[in-house]
Amino acid sequence: MALRINLPPVTRALLAIIVALTSLYTIARWRLSQPDPDAATSAPPTTKPIVPYLALVPSLCLWYPWTILTATFVEQNVVTFLVNGVTVFFGGKYLERAWGSQGFIYVILIAAVIPNLFAVPTYIVWATITGNPERALTSINGGITIQAAFLVAFKQLVPEHTVSIYKGMIKMRVKHFPAVFLAVNTLSGLLLGTDTALILAWYGLITTWIYLRFFKRQPDLSGTSTDGSGLKGDASETFAFATFFPDIIQPPIAAFCDQIFTLLCNLKICSPFSDEDVATGNEQAAARGESGLPNYSKQARGARGMSKREEAERRRALALKALDERLNAASSRAATQPSSTTTPNLPKGQEMLGQTDYRPDE
Repeated sequence: MALRINLPPVTRALLAIIVALTSLYTIARWRLSQPDPDAATSAPPTTKPIVPYLALVPSLCLWYPWTILTATFVEQNVVTFLVNGVTVFFGGKYLERAWGSQGFIYVILIAAVIPNLFAVPTYIVWATITGNPERALTSINGGITIQAAFLVAFKQLVPEHTVSIYKGMIKMRVKHFPAVFLAVNTLSGLLLGTDTALILAWYGLITTWIYLRFFKRQPDLSGTSTDGSGLKGDASETFAFATFFPDIIQPPIAAFCDQIFTLLCNLKICSPFSDEDVATGNEQAAARGESGLPNYSKQARGARGMSKREEAERRRALALKALDERLNAASSRAATQPSSTTTPNLPKGQEMLGQTDYRPDE
């Protein structure tokens, strides 16, 4: 019997794209690394071959603009390929069902394109300042931005969920994963020279957080929405940017972020949150903490804002109603049963207890 894996359509498509583009990239690099038989010497190349039509190369991206998107789904080695594949498999299956396919596509596109757009001038400026043109020929690729986006999404949706590793030996709440992710990639970039992962991790996390914080619509779990289109953004205090970091350094980060936010509001780029927005966001966060993600199903697309707790209460009310109707029907039958049964008039002499052989007079 064949194993059937139930994956949403966009998640399946992403996995297929990762496999296809990574395979093409690997084949292209292998062919470029082979010595030219027509050349006078067969010395191996001194630099790693680049594939500018699949991976993003800052100094060449104007001739291959589609690599702004495709580079996110190209992996250079087996380890990163497996990590990104597992991330998309489990994270995509979870988030696509929570947001819907359209909302999931928006997040993927934003997390894939915008960080790469910022990475291009970063490397060009870096090459200009250091006088090292090789920086502008750096191959930018990999799903680091997708991983950062998924961690931000989980931080918003299920921050208090605890993940156990090695049979419970290591436990960590979901809200701490983004900080660990940034720390690992930052240290790796500074100590091991993986600067691409460092840059993409920060750009991917900040970009996704801005979109989810200020722009993405979410189902209304607090019941305050009046137009039925959900709530725009997430103004909850638990989703502030400073909450992504340890408590001891949150105050200075919060002060710095407040100054940046005030500047953006003055420039009319962002709209300030009102007290009502913050209160609604806190209610949303509390509702997610109690009931988890909204319960999405194909049979009930119109009830996407209904939480698991509300669904349980609705089913409980229907069960009580059915039980009440059944009890009422039983009591009605019991009330009408004596009136439908006729008792014969017994003579006085045979109205004694235990007299059962009475025969009516003929």
